Amino acid sequence: MANIVWHEKWGIELDLTRDDLGHESIPGLWELLYQSDRIDALRGVPVAKRGLLCGGVCRKAGVTAWMYLRERGGRREAVHERSEDEERHRAPLSDEHKTYQERIVRTAESDGFPADIEVRTSVGPRSWIQTDTLVRGAGGRLIGWEVQLSSAGVEGPRSVKARAAKAAKYGITPAWHTDRSDYATRTDTHWTRSDNLPAQVIAKSGDLRVVSGYRVLEFWRCDDRALYWCPETQRRCGRIHMTPKPRDVFFDDLVRKTAAGLIVPVEHRIGTKTHRFWVTDADQERLADHNSGRPVLPSTEPEDERDLPTGASHRAPTCRPSTQAAADLSTEPAPTMPSIPIQPSPLARPIGAWPSLTPAPEQPSQHPAAPAIPAIPRQPGPDGRVDNALLDWCSSAHWAFEQRPCRYCLGATNLRDEDGVPSHKTCAEEQGPRRQRPIGPGA
Repeated sequence: MANIVWHEKWGIELDLTRDDLGHESIPGLWELLYQSDRIDALRGVPVAKRGLLCGGVCRKAGVTAWMYLRERGGRREAVHERSEDEERHRAPLSDEHKTYQERIVRTAESDGFPADIEVRTSVGPRSWIQTDTLVRGAGGRLIGWEVQLSSAGVEGPRSVKARAAKAAKYGITPAWHTDRSDYATRTDTHWTRSDNLPAQVIAKSGDLRVVSGYRVLEFWRCDDRALYWCPETQRRCGRIHMTPKPRDVFFDDLVRKTAAGLIVPVEHRIGTKTHRFWVTDADQERLADHNSGRPVLPSTEPEDERDLPTGASHRAPTCRPSTQAAADLSTEPAPTMPSIPIQPSPLARPIGAWPSLTPAPEQPSQHPAAPAIPAIPRQPGPDGRVDNALLDWCSSAHWAFEQRPCRYCLGATNLRDEDGVPSHKTCAEEQGPRRQRPIGPGA
């Protein structure tokens, strides 16, 4: 089928996507052409003699492809006479597309979920659903993965919205994956997105991240301590609201958990717009409780992604010295440090402590003056004691996903200090008060 038809006898192009076929000056053009084509069919006139040619892909390729008209379900269609002409309109699959399909099948079958590529599911005597990769999950659920790396229509019978709705109607959960950032903002189906990668990288069994389409739901009370604005009023209403927070997930984990029912699609309506994304089954239940007015249970989602049950590796950052450079550094002898000149210490304070605004009073010395060594900042020791100016903020408790103004310089930061207040680490070291941690568990 094609949407652009060339009328050989009249020398005009017909656009079947428009009600007037692209010719406003000729009212009732479709009815005229369709009735003429039906009369030719009843008289046994061959399709090649009716004067209708494919005006799209076939004409651009210089191929003469004859067509006839039909109406099915109230929809206008132009059909090729030969099946080989119809195949010309189907774009060949890219290497990246095929690699995604193979990876989905390999990942699903490794967890015991049968999967196959290019599956046709019959939904009627003369109709079926074509799925890129169909995974048969736990409890009889069907996950229909559609890898969309090329342009996809927004409206029409072959659009993403129509195909996803048809699959859902017949019990197939649509899961559309892409590498295009503009698709991530569309709400016609539950999109997930990874970075634009070549086929050889997609085929590897390493960490392939899904950077869009997966959310963690955060439920919060709208009071004076809330970090978000009230989505319904201009003041604090005191009710419980929900905010979906983006979270990365590994592609292999997404395939496994959607098949197992641990990650499910949800729809969240804000105003007149419906947002579609994937969440855990626990967050889905919490959202159902929230929408029905029941108390929302606390989340069991781990804060650190290293606590997630996954078989993927957690690799170190790639911005590190090369192996050869590291080997050269490890084999070189330790350099001889020059002696530090002896200087008198003007202030009497512990090594690495926060400097005081007023100098300490001089104490009478009972021994000869010993040479003073300049204070060298040190990191916290293994006992947890911090007695210097360098703070240890390695814990995930010092990190927040939302940027807030620093309490010292007012610059945006994701870091939080010991009190949970936004602060840069350098600002806290240079301007913050001195903090002492207890030496032992009971101190």
